[in-house]
Amino acid sequence: MTTSPTTRALLPAAATVLLAAALTACGGTSGGSADANASASASQSPVADKLADDPVTAVRNAADITGRTGSAQAATQLTTESADKKAAFTGTGAYDYVKRIGRIEVQVPPGAATTGKVVEVVEPGIVFLQNSGAKVPAGKWVELDVRQLADGNLISNGATDPATAAGALRGVQQASVVGDETLDGVPLKHYKGTLDLSKAADATGGQGANGLRMAASTFTVKDVPFEAWLDSEGRLHKVTEIFTFAGVAGSKDPKDQVKVTSTVALSAFGQPVQVSEPPAADVVEMKDSSASPK
Repeated sequence: MTTSPTTRALLPAAATVLLAAALTACGGTSGGSADANASASASQSPVADKLADDPVTAVRNAADITGRTGSAQAATQLTTESADKKAAFTGTGAYDYVKRIGRIEVQVPPGAATTGKVVEVVEPGIVFLQNSGAKVPAGKWVELDVRQLADGNLISNGATDPATAAGALRGVQQASVVGDETLDGVPLKHYKGTLDLSKAADATGGQGANGLRMAASTFTVKDVPFEAWLDSEGRLHKVTEIFTFAGVAGSKDPKDQVKVTSTVALSAFGQPVQVSEPPAADVVEMKDSSASPK
């Protein structure tokens, strides 16, 4: 995949796909409840569907417990900040934990290289993109292995999918209780701490771990800060994770670091959702690397 200067990613006019290309320039060699072992986990996991007393255990268990709800509606928000540049992306969609597939429609900031919305269909290790800014006819899709994206698609297309956001919590290393809060009328326990994406990938396994491993090798802050809100059953209702990468390839200078704050909120657990792969006839094969989204 060809690269573009990383600093292009955080210009106000940057589209989500520009962020993808920029992250590729950072180098480096997705998961969650929808990993390759999800089916077995759903029926055989020893994790009880209740909130554990120990904060680290409670947050680590959230991915498996949430996955056993069957499905969820999702709202996403992703904000990128670098020096005096800032861009915000919002999205809505749904995730089917049984079929291990989700769809997110991301609103692109005004003035971006692409207009309208970028649509993502995500599966373990794969993302389909529509209106990605690639040289693809209108209405068609491109398919990417998340290993083609330096961040593993955690943030590169404007949203962190629900399965990956939850899966990252499997790598929690430190957690504490902030307090009790109510969101949308639901009593929740609020936690904060740090997580390790490499350890999250190990705990996730299968193709769902690919994105987490890519991100672990790209992001410059290895102790990823997070906040999570869980209900009495241990289900994840909201998670915020803060990722950092070098806006100037190889630089460790604080002024060159890009901070990305990703938030995923989940609701309507277990309600039927309709998500499927794009028709094969509508998926365009990349002719060469220069046609990669950028």
